[in-house]
Amino acid sequence: MRPLGWVGVLLILAGAVIFAMGGVGYTKSRNEVEVGPIKVAAEEKGLVPPIAGIAAIAIGAVLVFVGRKKTA
Repeated sequence: MRPLGWVGVLLILAGAVIFAMGGVGYTKSRNEVEVGPIKVAAEEKGLVPPIAGIAAIAIGAVLVFVGRKKTA
C-alpha cells in the first residue's frame, strides 16, 4: 500500500472514533487581555460533529482505493 493509502486508513480510524463518540468536544482560548493585575480570558467551547467523522471515513475510503497498489 502506498503512503496515500496509509493516510486513508488513518482517516478511517479517526472518523470511526469521532462517529462512535458522538462528536469530539474542544476548548479554544480566545481574547486574553492583561491590564495591570487584572487578567481577562474567554474560552470558546465547540464540538466536532459526528457528520465530520462520516466525512473522514468516506474520504479515507477514497484515499485507500486510490492508494492501493496496482498489479500488473
